Amino acid sequence: MQTLNTTAATQVLANSAVCELQSGICNDSISVSGPADLSQTGPAKAAAEKHTYGQILKSSALVGGSSVLNILIGIVRTKAMAMLLGPAGFGLFGLYGSIANLTQSIAGMGINSSGVRQIAEAAGSGDKARIAQTAAVLRRTSIVLGGLGAVMLLVFSRQVCRLTFGGTERVAAVSLLSIAVFFSLVSAGQGALIQGMRRIADLAKMNVLGAFFGACISIPLVYFFREKGVVPSLIAVAAMTILTSWWYSRKIEVRVAAVALSQVRHEASALLKLGSAFMASGFLILGVAYAVRITILHKVGLEATGLYQSAWMLGGFYVGIVLQAMGADFYPRLTASIRDHLESNRLVNEQTLIGILVAGPGVLATLTFAPLVISLLYSARFGGAVGVLRWICLGATLQVITWPMGFIIIAKGKQGFFIFSELAWTIVAIALAWLCVTRYGVNGAGIAFFLSYVFHGVVTYPIVSYLTGFRWSAENKRQGAIFFLLIAAVFGSFYLLPLAWAAGLGCLAALASAVYSVRTILKLVSPGQVPRQLRRLFAVTKLSPSAS
Repeated sequence: MQTLNTTAATQVLANSAVCELQSGICNDSISVSGPADLSQTGPAKAAAEKHTYGQILKSSALVGGSSVLNILIGIVRTKAMAMLLGPAGFGLFGLYGSIANLTQSIAGMGINSSGVRQIAEAAGSGDKARIAQTAAVLRRTSIVLGGLGAVMLLVFSRQVCRLTFGGTERVAAVSLLSIAVFFSLVSAGQGALIQGMRRIADLAKMNVLGAFFGACISIPLVYFFREKGVVPSLIAVAAMTILTSWWYSRKIEVRVAAVALSQVRHEASALLKLGSAFMASGFLILGVAYAVRITILHKVGLEATGLYQSAWMLGGFYVGIVLQAMGADFYPRLTASIRDHLESNRLVNEQTLIGILVAGPGVLATLTFAPLVISLLYSARFGGAVGVLRWICLGATLQVITWPMGFIIIAKGKQGFFIFSELAWTIVAIALAWLCVTRYGVNGAGIAFFLSYVFHGVVTYPIVSYLTGFRWSAENKRQGAIFFLLIAAVFGSFYLLPLAWAAGLGCLAALASAVYSVRTILKLVSPGQVPRQLRRLFAVTKLSPSAS
């Protein structure tokens, strides 16, 4: 689900687009507000609740705006890769990416996530010395872990190659991936500092420019060297990521202070203790992705692996915007309020509601236009990916619902519950993938993905209910039921109705749900809380409150 970015002129355009969003939404950093006063009643309480929806909308618009740019860049990059490599080469691209991601997950020890939590906690205390100490240790730890990850992949490159490809003919390419691993882990530490300080605008610009420059280098490499250019292209993307993350992390005014060895050990221990749970989770998630691709490779073939990879990347484009916005601002905000169960539960319910309303129309549109989008973004040879893409869309919809409540476990720092839920999901996901791919071919991978997130929700809900007394709000249940029925109807229509009728139903459902979502969101926030760019759009389309 990666989306990655040209000359100085285009760089200015990317910067100006994000800066325009920033000027209408927030400053370089979004201030951390304390828990709301839940004793308020009447208009005061309503205003406080609306304020949270406005915050979610603002951060989502900023991160979403940058993600749209990332997606446009990613479309160009993906289209180029698909045309230059074909399904088999694109499958190889996915396998190399899985190897690099899996290595990063193991060696990274989860510090990109634990670092966000530690920095956010330090920033919330207002203690500049503590912030400086945490930032210094985070940076040093990420460099050390990046080096260890690179060495680890070099040492075990032959074994990894045998496991993945059944031979050692690609050992040199796998070894080269160690460079990408080092760059990615160092940039993860810098990104954690930016996100933990809630500098959402800088985070957005960093992602756009990293993707932009990465695409500018990676596409020519694959054009000139074809399959031999796949690994260098992944290294180029990682190199651009570390450069842009360094540029924006250096803008954070953190006092440089000498840190005693005992302080380094204490802070690093806290980072790694929590990070180990994140590492285990990331390893399991990426392990599932790796296992699914290997299963498809051995049971169906390399071309089918490429079809799955193309569907996977496309299925995550739109929903990825929503999930990225959650991680960028919601996670640090929830961490700051996690001791107040009423407040944290309210934040989760509000984030879930916005997620459903924003993601629903996009999922319906993807289900409807899947054949067209596959053909435009890849080529006609990728037509076999349509079925698996639709199943992945169903699973991605469940992610939007289950992820916000899953953040409760992370914010509470409950490593045991976290590992249990992720391990249970991993076992079920791999078992489902093996069974479904064996029975249904490449489409079975999409079916398994969907069913695994049904299971994930069933496991996560009782845990968060125990930890904070969380319950889905009546509004979330109502909106969830509406979109579930719409999505199920559109999905089923492509199997039960003639194509023209199914496409017509999908178009109608996508358009109607988009209008409905916009009007519902506008009822949740005051006009002043709607970002300026969105107000202009709503005014033109007659969807603003004044037009209703």
